[in-house]
Order: sequence, then C-alpha cells, then structure tokens
Amino acid sequence: MRKTLVGFFAVAGCISTVAYAADREIKVNDRLDASADALTDMMRAADKGIPQDLIEKARCVVVLPGMKKAGFILGAEYGRGFAVCRRHGGVGWSAPAAMRAEGGSVGFQIGASETDVVLLVMNDGGMRHLLTDKFTIGGDATAAAGPIGRDVSARTDAMMNAEMLSYSRSRGLFAGISLEGATLRPDKPTNRELYGRDSTNREILTGDFKTPEAARKFKEALNRDSASRQ
Repeated sequence: MRKTLVGFFAVAGCISTVAYAADREIKVNDRLDASADALTDMMRAADKGIPQDLIEKARCVVVLPGMKKAGFILGAEYGRGFAVCRRHGGVGWSAPAAMRAEGGSVGFQIGASETDVVLLVMNDGGMRHLLTDKFTIGGDATAAAGPIGRDVSARTDAMMNAEMLSYSRSRGLFAGISLEGATLRPDKPTNRELYGRDSTNREILTGDFKTPEAARKFKEALNRDSASRQ
C-alpha cells in the first residue's frame, strides 16, 4: 500500500513538472492576452456568466487562462495567470501580479482538459490571503462556487459567506466551481520578466507599479466594468 501511494504522488509530481515546463514556453504577453479573453467572455455572457455586480464589488480578481488538468488514477491541476486589486479609493486596478495555482486530488480520473478559471476576492480577509506568499483554498481561505446569471438571492448568500468566489469556462460552458485544495502562490519569474526586477505580489498589488504595455489588453478588459458604471 505504501509503495502504491508513493507511486501515486510520483505521478502527480511528474504531471505538475511537465505542465510547468510546457507552460514556460508560452510567452508572458500571450498569457496576459489569454487572461483578457477569458475575462471578457465571462463578463459578456450576461445571463450565463459572472454577474456584473459581483465584479463591481470584488476587491481583487485572479484569472488563470487554460488551467490544465490531467489525470490517470491520481489527478493534478496546474495553472498560471494574473491577479489585480482595486487601487486605493476603489478607482481603477493595480498592475497585474503573476500567480501560480497547483492542486491535486486522489480519485479515478482519466483524461485531460483545459479550463479558464476566474477567482473573485470579495473582502479584506480574502485580499489578505492573496497578498501572502502562499495560501490554500478551503484551508487558509474560504471559497465558494460563484453564482452565475441573474439569481440575486444566490449572489447575496455567496457574498455573505465566502471570501472568494470561483468560476470556470470549459468548452464554452460557464459555471461556478469548487477549487477546494488548490494552492495559489506568486509566480516570481514572470513578475521579474514583466517588471525587470524581483517584486513581491504585495508590492505590485498595493503599490504604484505602472501597468506594462504587454498587459494593455488585460487592463482594458478589467476597465470595462468601471466604464459600465459611468
């Protein structure tokens, strides 16, 4: 039994390592553009996507485009994307900070898929977790599958009970999802590539970093909700 478990975790480690190596080949600006596309599609699907008023109330937004999941007996998840937070006073968004998401689940899973994931951070508690070096959803931070469409009562319940709300898009279908057990942490090499120096996610998300030109499309996607309120 012990050898079997060791084998399971070895497989999980291999999956994560291979996924990370492959994802490193994707250019940063391409990943930023993919994040913009994923967010735009989820915001535009009025009756089937993320409710506009929840985006307007979110303190921070995390987008993981094309989150990879592969598994055979033991499943593993791996994704890379970006986080932004509201600037002081609630007007505008910070420069993007790079994020990595990793997680695993033991179970009978066969196959592979790619899923876009959006995580809305709804309050100060959730934001404090996002600014740390690492946190686990369901362990450190509370999260819930976010409501979609125009169900006002579901939105109210979700906002009262969760620090974060999570959404996914796979094959054009939108849904609230559970990211229970997923671990999020800063993607330091990508931050260094974007800003030309070592920078923490706390510095980027709470400071006055200028948004890089490579993130222009991503910033435009985020600013659509601000424009809709004016």
